[in-house]
Amino acid sequence: MKIYVIEPRGTGGMIHYAYQLCQALSAEGAQVTLVTAENYELGAFPHNFTVNRLLKLWPLSDPRLSKPPRNGLEKAARKLFWTARRGARAIRYLHQLLRLMNYLLRERPDIVQFGEIEFPFEGLFLQHLRWRGLKLTQICHEFESREQQGVLAKINDRLKVIVYQSFEILFLHGASNLQKFHALYPMIPRERLYEIVHGNEQIFPIPPDVEAQSKALQAKYGLQDENRLVVFFGILTPSKGIPDLITAFKEVYSQNRAARLLIAGMPTKYIDMDALLRQVKDLQLENVIRFDSRYLAMEEIAPLMHRADVVVLPYLNSSQSGAVQVAYSFGRPVVATDVGAFPEVVEDGKSGFLVPPQSPVRLAKAIATLVNDPERAREMGRYAKHLSETKFAWPPIARSILDVYREHLKPQN
Repeated sequence: MKIYVIEPRGTGGMIHYAYQLCQALSAEGAQVTLVTAENYELGAFPHNFTVNRLLKLWPLSDPRLSKPPRNGLEKAARKLFWTARRGARAIRYLHQLLRLMNYLLRERPDIVQFGEIEFPFEGLFLQHLRWRGLKLTQICHEFESREQQGVLAKINDRLKVIVYQSFEILFLHGASNLQKFHALYPMIPRERLYEIVHGNEQIFPIPPDVEAQSKALQAKYGLQDENRLVVFFGILTPSKGIPDLITAFKEVYSQNRAARLLIAGMPTKYIDMDALLRQVKDLQLENVIRFDSRYLAMEEIAPLMHRADVVVLPYLNSSQSGAVQVAYSFGRPVVATDVGAFPEVVEDGKSGFLVPPQSPVRLAKAIATLVNDPERAREMGRYAKHLSETKFAWPPIARSILDVYREHLKPQN
Protein backbone atom coordinates (compact mmCIF):
# COMPACT_ATOMS: atom_id res chain seq x y z
CA MET A 1 0.00 0.00 0.00
CA LYS A 2 1.45 3.33 -1.09
CA ILE A 3 0.66 6.05 1.49
CA TYR A 4 1.71 9.69 1.27
CA VAL A 5 1.50 11.54 4.60
CA ILE A 6 1.23 15.32 4.25
CA GLU A 7 2.46 17.47 7.15
CA PRO A 8 3.39 20.98 5.93
CA ARG A 9 5.18 22.06 9.12
CA GLY A 10 8.71 20.74 9.49
CA THR A 11 9.03 21.54 13.20
CA GLY A 12 6.87 21.11 16.28
CA GLY A 13 4.40 18.62 17.62
CA MET A 14 2.62 17.86 14.35
CA ILE A 15 5.79 16.71 12.59
CA HIS A 16 6.82 14.69 15.66
CA TYR A 17 3.47 12.90 15.47
CA ALA A 18 3.74 12.39 11.70
CA TYR A 19 7.27 10.97 11.98
CA GLN A 20 6.27 8.39 14.58
CA LEU A 21 3.16 7.41 12.65
CA CYS A 22 5.15 7.01 9.42
CA GLN A 23 7.69 4.82 11.23
CA ALA A 24 4.88 2.63 12.58
CA LEU A 25 2.99 2.38 9.26
CA SER A 26 6.17 1.46 7.44
CA ALA A 27 7.06 -1.17 10.06
CA GLU A 28 3.65 -2.76 9.38
CA GLY A 29 4.46 -3.11 5.68
CA ALA A 30 3.15 0.09 4.07
CA GLN A 31 5.21 2.03 1.53
CA VAL A 32 5.24 5.47 3.17
CA THR A 33 6.39 8.89 1.97
CA LEU A 34 6.27 11.90 4.29
CA VAL A 35 5.82 15.20 2.43
CA THR A 36 6.84 18.17 4.56
CA ALA A 37 8.76 21.45 4.60
CA GLU A 38 12.40 22.24 3.82
CA ASN A 39 13.16 22.90 7.49
CA TYR A 40 12.31 19.32 8.53
CA GLU A 41 13.89 19.03 11.97
CA LEU A 42 14.09 15.24 12.20
CA GLY A 43 16.46 14.67 9.30
CA ALA A 44 19.13 13.12 11.53
CA PHE A 45 16.69 10.61 13.04
CA PRO A 46 16.48 7.02 11.72
CA HIS A 47 13.94 6.55 8.91
CA ASN A 48 12.32 3.44 7.48
CA PHE A 49 10.26 5.62 5.11
CA THR A 50 10.92 8.24 2.43
CA VAL A 51 10.91 11.98 3.14
CA ASN A 52 10.26 14.64 0.52
CA ARG A 53 11.05 18.16 1.77
CA LEU A 54 8.89 19.66 -0.93
CA LEU A 55 7.30 22.70 0.68
CA LYS A 56 9.01 26.07 0.96
CA LEU A 57 7.32 27.58 4.02
CA TRP A 58 8.36 29.81 6.92
CA PRO A 59 9.34 28.79 10.48
CA LEU A 60 6.46 28.01 12.81
CA SER A 61 7.88 30.15 15.62
CA ASP A 62 8.80 33.84 15.66
CA PRO A 63 11.33 34.83 18.38
CA ARG A 64 10.02 38.42 18.36
CA LEU A 65 6.80 37.24 19.99
CA SER A 66 8.68 36.32 23.18
CA LYS A 67 9.49 39.99 23.87
CA PRO A 68 6.63 42.41 24.59
CA PRO A 69 6.80 45.69 22.60
CA ARG A 70 8.65 48.41 24.50
CA ASN A 71 6.19 51.17 23.63
CA GLY A 72 3.15 52.06 21.55
CA LEU A 73 5.21 52.95 18.49
CA GLU A 74 6.91 49.57 18.44
CA LYS A 75 3.55 47.87 18.94
CA ALA A 76 2.06 49.73 15.96
CA ALA A 77 5.13 48.98 13.82
CA ARG A 78 4.89 45.30 14.62
CA LYS A 79 1.21 45.20 13.69
CA LEU A 80 1.90 46.90 10.37
CA PHE A 81 4.78 44.54 9.62
CA TRP A 82 2.79 41.42 10.48
CA THR A 83 -0.17 42.56 8.36
CA ALA A 84 2.07 43.03 5.33
CA ARG A 85 3.84 39.75 6.02
CA ARG A 86 0.53 37.91 6.30
CA GLY A 87 -0.40 39.01 2.78
CA ALA A 88 2.94 37.90 1.36
CA ARG A 89 2.70 34.57 3.13
CA ALA A 90 -0.83 33.97 1.81
CA ILE A 91 0.47 34.22 -1.76
CA ARG A 92 3.40 31.96 -0.93
CA TYR A 93 1.12 29.41 0.74
CA LEU A 94 -1.17 29.26 -2.29
CA HIS A 95 1.83 28.64 -4.51
CA GLN A 96 3.00 25.78 -2.30
CA LEU A 97 -0.49 24.24 -2.31
CA LEU A 98 -0.45 24.23 -6.10
CA ARG A 99 2.99 22.61 -6.12
CA LEU A 100 1.76 19.97 -3.69
CA MET A 101 -1.38 19.34 -5.75
CA ASN A 102 0.58 18.81 -8.96
CA TYR A 103 3.06 16.54 -7.18
CA LEU A 104 0.31 14.32 -5.74
CA LEU A 105 -1.49 14.07 -9.08
CA ARG A 106 1.76 12.92 -10.70
CA GLU A 107 2.57 10.38 -7.98
CA ARG A 108 -0.99 9.07 -7.47
CA PRO A 109 -0.48 7.14 -4.21
CA ASP A 110 -3.15 4.73 -2.95
CA ILE A 111 -3.85 6.96 0.08
CA VAL A 112 -3.08 10.64 0.70
CA GLN A 113 -3.24 11.20 4.45
CA PHE A 114 -3.33 14.75 5.79
CA GLY A 115 -2.67 16.05 9.27
CA GLU A 116 -3.53 19.60 10.28
CA ILE A 117 -5.48 21.74 7.79
CA GLU A 118 -5.00 25.40 8.67
CA PHE A 119 -7.52 27.27 6.50
CA PRO A 120 -11.04 26.52 5.19
CA PHE A 121 -10.10 27.57 1.63
CA GLU A 122 -7.84 24.52 1.42
CA GLY A 123 -11.07 22.56 0.99
CA LEU A 124 -11.16 23.72 -2.65
CA PHE A 125 -7.73 22.24 -3.26
CA LEU A 126 -8.76 19.01 -1.50
CA GLN A 127 -11.99 18.73 -3.48
CA HIS A 128 -10.04 19.01 -6.72
CA LEU A 129 -7.72 16.18 -5.65
CA ARG A 130 -10.71 14.03 -4.79
CA TRP A 131 -12.40 14.85 -8.09
CA ARG A 132 -9.21 13.71 -9.84
CA GLY A 133 -9.57 10.31 -8.18
CA LEU A 134 -7.23 10.43 -5.18
CA LYS A 135 -8.35 8.83 -1.91
CA LEU A 136 -7.94 11.44 0.82
CA THR A 137 -7.91 10.78 4.58
CA GLN A 138 -7.10 12.82 7.66
CA ILE A 139 -5.84 12.37 11.19
CA CYS A 140 -8.02 15.14 12.62
CA HIS A 141 -6.09 16.56 15.57
CA GLU A 142 -8.23 19.67 16.00
CA PHE A 143 -11.63 20.61 14.58
CA GLU A 144 -12.64 23.68 16.59
CA SER A 145 -11.20 27.20 16.73
CA ARG A 146 -9.41 27.58 20.06
CA GLU A 147 -7.72 30.96 20.00
CA GLN A 148 -10.25 32.94 17.98
CA GLN A 149 -13.65 33.39 19.60
CA GLY A 150 -17.02 34.83 18.63
CA VAL A 151 -18.83 34.99 15.33
CA LEU A 152 -15.74 34.80 13.13
CA ALA A 153 -14.58 31.63 14.84
CA LYS A 154 -17.97 30.01 14.37
CA ILE A 155 -18.03 30.98 10.70
CA ASN A 156 -14.51 29.58 10.27
CA ASP A 157 -15.52 26.28 11.87
CA ARG A 158 -18.61 26.01 9.67
CA LEU A 159 -16.65 26.76 6.51
CA LYS A 160 -14.38 23.81 7.32
CA VAL A 161 -17.17 21.47 6.32
CA ILE A 162 -15.86 21.65 2.75
CA VAL A 163 -12.53 20.39 4.10
CA TYR A 164 -14.06 17.45 5.95
CA GLN A 165 -16.31 16.52 3.04
CA SER A 166 -13.16 15.95 0.99
CA PHE A 167 -12.02 13.02 3.13
CA GLU A 168 -13.25 9.47 2.69
CA ILE A 169 -11.90 8.60 6.15
CA LEU A 170 -11.35 10.75 9.24
CA PHE A 171 -9.56 9.49 12.35
CA LEU A 172 -10.22 11.28 15.64
CA HIS A 173 -8.41 10.94 18.97
CA GLY A 174 -10.80 9.34 21.44
CA ALA A 175 -14.50 8.60 21.63
CA SER A 176 -15.41 12.01 23.05
CA ASN A 177 -13.80 13.83 20.14
CA LEU A 178 -15.49 11.57 17.62
CA GLN A 179 -18.90 12.18 19.21
CA LYS A 180 -18.36 15.94 19.38
CA PHE A 181 -17.15 16.10 15.78
CA HIS A 182 -20.23 14.19 14.63
CA ALA A 183 -22.47 16.60 16.57
CA LEU A 184 -20.78 19.64 15.02
CA TYR A 185 -20.68 18.20 11.49
CA PRO A 186 -23.70 15.86 11.14
CA MET A 187 -23.48 16.23 7.36
CA ILE A 188 -20.30 14.11 7.42
CA PRO A 189 -21.46 10.46 7.26
CA ARG A 190 -20.82 8.65 10.53
CA GLU A 191 -19.32 5.68 8.70
CA ARG A 192 -16.39 7.85 7.62
CA LEU A 193 -15.34 8.47 11.25
CA TYR A 194 -12.93 6.24 13.16
CA GLU A 195 -11.52 6.45 16.66
CA ILE A 196 -7.82 6.04 17.44
CA VAL A 197 -5.70 6.88 20.47
CA HIS A 198 -2.93 9.46 20.36
CA GLY A 199 0.36 7.59 20.16
CA ASN A 200 3.15 8.05 22.68
CA GLU A 201 5.98 10.56 22.32
CA GLN A 202 9.00 8.32 22.84
CA ILE A 203 10.79 10.27 20.15
CA PHE A 204 13.02 12.58 22.16
CA PRO A 205 16.66 11.43 22.42
CA ILE A 206 18.00 10.76 25.91
CA PRO A 207 21.72 11.66 25.96
CA PRO A 208 24.12 9.51 28.04
CA ASP A 209 24.96 12.60 30.10
CA VAL A 210 21.32 13.55 30.74
CA GLU A 211 22.06 13.96 34.47
CA ALA A 212 24.80 16.52 33.75
CA GLN A 213 22.62 18.35 31.23
CA SER A 214 19.79 18.42 33.74
CA LYS A 215 22.12 19.96 36.32
CA ALA A 216 23.15 22.62 33.79
CA LEU A 217 19.51 23.35 33.07
CA GLN A 218 18.86 23.64 36.78
CA ALA A 219 21.56 26.28 37.04
CA LYS A 220 20.14 28.11 34.02
CA TYR A 221 16.74 28.44 35.68
CA GLY A 222 18.16 29.29 39.11
CA LEU A 223 16.96 26.08 40.75
CA GLN A 224 18.34 24.26 43.78
CA ASP A 225 18.41 20.50 44.33
CA GLU A 226 15.63 20.73 46.89
CA ASN A 227 13.24 22.58 44.58
CA ARG A 228 10.14 20.72 43.37
CA LEU A 229 9.74 21.68 39.72
CA VAL A 230 6.34 21.99 38.07
CA VAL A 231 6.55 22.35 34.27
CA PHE A 232 4.19 23.71 31.65
CA PHE A 233 5.58 23.36 28.13
CA GLY A 234 4.30 23.79 24.61
CA ILE A 235 3.19 26.60 22.34
CA LEU A 236 1.76 29.43 24.48
CA THR A 237 -1.82 30.27 23.55
CA PRO A 238 -4.79 31.78 25.44
CA SER A 239 -6.70 28.49 25.35
CA LYS A 240 -4.09 26.80 27.53
CA GLY A 241 -5.11 28.58 30.72
CA ILE A 242 -1.72 29.96 31.77
CA PRO A 243 -3.20 32.81 33.90
CA ASP A 244 -5.12 30.19 35.90
CA LEU A 245 -1.88 28.29 36.46
CA ILE A 246 -0.08 31.40 37.68
CA THR A 247 -2.94 32.19 40.08
CA ALA A 248 -2.96 28.60 41.34
CA PHE A 249 0.77 28.60 41.92
CA LYS A 250 0.46 31.35 44.51
CA GLU A 251 -1.33 28.82 46.73
CA VAL A 252 1.07 26.00 45.84
CA TYR A 253 4.02 28.15 46.88
CA SER A 254 2.34 29.16 50.12
CA GLN A 255 2.13 25.46 51.03
CA ASN A 256 5.63 24.52 49.89
CA ARG A 257 8.38 27.14 49.62
CA ALA A 258 10.51 24.74 47.59
CA ALA A 259 7.97 24.71 44.74
CA ARG A 260 8.97 26.31 41.47
CA LEU A 261 7.11 26.71 38.15
CA LEU A 262 8.68 26.78 34.68
CA ILE A 263 6.54 27.94 31.74
CA ALA A 264 8.43 26.97 28.60
CA GLY A 265 7.38 27.49 25.01
CA MET A 266 7.10 29.90 22.12
CA PRO A 267 4.28 32.49 22.41
CA THR A 268 1.80 32.87 19.57
CA LYS A 269 0.45 36.18 18.32
CA TYR A 270 -2.72 35.60 20.33
CA ILE A 271 -1.10 35.68 23.77
CA ASP A 272 -0.18 38.78 25.78
CA MET A 273 3.21 38.04 27.34
CA ASP A 274 3.29 41.44 28.99
CA ALA A 275 0.07 40.63 30.86
CA LEU A 276 1.49 37.31 32.08
CA LEU A 277 4.66 38.97 33.35
CA ARG A 278 2.60 41.65 35.12
CA GLN A 279 0.48 38.96 36.76
CA VAL A 280 3.58 37.21 38.10
CA LYS A 281 4.89 40.51 39.43
CA ASP A 282 1.58 41.48 41.03
CA LEU A 283 1.48 38.14 42.85
CA GLN A 284 5.12 38.63 43.96
CA LEU A 285 6.21 35.39 42.33
CA GLU A 286 9.12 36.70 40.22
CA ASN A 287 11.59 34.42 42.04
CA VAL A 288 9.25 31.44 41.91
CA ILE A 289 7.94 31.37 38.33
CA ARG A 290 10.35 31.24 35.38
CA PHE A 291 9.57 31.79 31.69
CA ASP A 292 11.57 30.32 28.81
CA SER A 293 9.73 31.90 25.89
CA ARG A 294 11.17 30.10 22.89
CA TYR A 295 10.80 26.94 20.85
CA LEU A 296 12.61 24.16 22.71
CA ALA A 297 14.87 22.05 20.53
CA MET A 298 14.44 18.27 20.46
CA GLU A 299 17.56 17.64 22.51
CA GLU A 300 16.38 19.94 25.32
CA ILE A 301 13.29 17.93 26.20
CA ALA A 302 14.95 14.95 27.92
CA PRO A 303 17.01 17.07 30.38
CA LEU A 304 13.91 19.16 31.14
CA MET A 305 11.70 16.14 31.79
CA HIS A 306 14.48 14.52 33.82
CA ARG A 307 14.41 17.51 36.17
CA ALA A 308 10.61 17.98 36.24
CA ASP A 309 8.53 16.53 39.06
CA VAL A 310 5.07 17.30 37.66
CA VAL A 311 3.75 18.39 34.25
CA VAL A 312 0.66 20.60 34.29
CA LEU A 313 -1.82 21.28 31.46
CA PRO A 314 -4.46 23.76 32.68
CA TYR A 315 -6.22 24.05 29.31
CA LEU A 316 -9.49 25.94 28.98
CA ASN A 317 -10.44 23.78 26.01
CA SER A 318 -8.73 21.24 23.80
CA SER A 319 -9.33 18.05 21.88
CA GLN A 320 -6.10 16.36 23.05
CA SER A 321 -2.42 17.22 23.55
CA GLY A 322 0.88 15.62 22.69
CA ALA A 323 2.33 17.19 25.85
CA VAL A 324 0.53 14.55 27.95
CA GLN A 325 2.27 11.84 25.97
CA VAL A 326 5.66 13.54 26.36
CA ALA A 327 5.20 13.58 30.14
CA TYR A 328 4.11 9.94 30.15
CA SER A 329 7.05 8.90 27.97
CA PHE A 330 9.43 10.24 30.63
CA GLY A 331 7.42 8.84 33.53
CA ARG A 332 6.06 12.10 34.84
CA PRO A 333 2.59 12.52 36.39
CA VAL A 334 0.21 15.03 34.84
CA VAL A 335 -2.26 17.52 36.28
CA ALA A 336 -4.72 18.41 33.52
CA THR A 337 -8.18 19.85 33.10
CA ASP A 338 -11.02 17.52 32.18
CA VAL A 339 -11.54 18.90 28.67
CA GLY A 340 -11.59 17.13 25.31
CA ALA A 341 -10.12 13.63 25.43
CA PHE A 342 -8.02 14.28 28.55
CA PRO A 343 -10.38 12.15 30.71
CA GLU A 344 -9.70 9.24 28.34
CA VAL A 345 -5.93 9.71 28.64
CA VAL A 346 -5.28 10.85 32.22
CA GLU A 347 -6.42 8.22 34.71
CA ASP A 348 -7.45 10.36 37.66
CA GLY A 349 -5.53 9.38 40.78
CA LYS A 350 -3.34 6.89 38.89
CA SER A 351 -1.33 8.66 36.16
CA GLY A 352 -2.19 12.16 37.38
CA PHE A 353 -5.13 14.31 38.40
CA LEU A 354 -8.02 15.84 36.47
CA VAL A 355 -9.55 19.15 37.58
CA PRO A 356 -12.26 21.39 36.12
CA PRO A 357 -11.06 24.15 33.73
CA GLN A 358 -10.87 27.71 35.06
CA SER A 359 -10.63 26.48 38.65
CA PRO A 360 -7.34 27.75 40.13
CA VAL A 361 -8.31 26.49 43.59
CA ARG A 362 -8.78 22.88 42.42
CA LEU A 363 -5.72 23.18 40.19
CA ALA A 364 -3.58 24.36 43.13
CA LYS A 365 -4.80 21.49 45.32
CA ALA A 366 -3.90 18.87 42.71
CA ILE A 367 -0.44 20.33 42.03
CA ALA A 368 0.28 20.73 45.76
CA THR A 369 -0.66 17.08 46.39
CA LEU A 370 2.11 15.91 44.05
CA VAL A 371 4.61 18.59 45.04
CA ASN A 372 4.20 17.71 48.72
CA ASP A 373 4.26 13.93 48.23
CA PRO A 374 7.29 12.97 46.08
CA GLU A 375 6.75 9.23 46.48
CA ARG A 376 3.17 9.46 45.24
CA ALA A 377 4.35 11.55 42.29
CA ARG A 378 6.96 8.92 41.44
CA GLU A 379 4.39 6.12 41.72
CA MET A 380 2.01 7.96 39.37
CA GLY A 381 4.90 8.62 37.01
CA ARG A 382 5.73 4.93 36.84
CA TYR A 383 2.14 4.12 35.94
CA ALA A 384 2.15 6.90 33.31
CA LYS A 385 5.26 5.33 31.77
CA HIS A 386 3.45 1.97 31.69
CA LEU A 387 0.53 3.55 29.82
CA SER A 388 2.95 5.11 27.35
CA GLU A 389 4.45 1.73 26.55
CA THR A 390 1.17 -0.18 26.32
CA LYS A 391 -2.09 1.68 25.76
CA PHE A 392 -0.43 4.38 23.65
CA ALA A 393 2.08 2.26 21.74
CA TRP A 394 2.30 2.94 18.00
CA PRO A 395 2.20 -0.57 16.44
CA PRO A 396 -1.49 -1.27 17.26
CA ILE A 397 -2.43 2.24 16.15
CA ALA A 398 -0.73 1.71 12.79
CA ARG A 399 -2.36 -1.70 12.36
CA SER A 400 -5.84 -0.29 13.05
CA ILE A 401 -5.31 2.50 10.50
CA LEU A 402 -4.04 0.08 7.86
CA ASP A 403 -6.99 -2.25 8.49
CA VAL A 404 -9.35 0.63 7.70
CA TYR A 405 -7.40 1.52 4.57
CA ARG A 406 -7.40 -2.07 3.30
CA GLU A 407 -11.15 -2.26 3.75
CA HIS A 408 -11.68 0.96 1.78
CA LEU A 409 -9.27 -0.09 -0.97
CA LYS A 410 -11.11 -3.32 -1.69
CA PRO A 411 -12.66 -3.39 -5.18
CA GLN A 412 -16.36 -2.53 -5.05
CA ASN A 413 -18.73 -5.10 -6.55
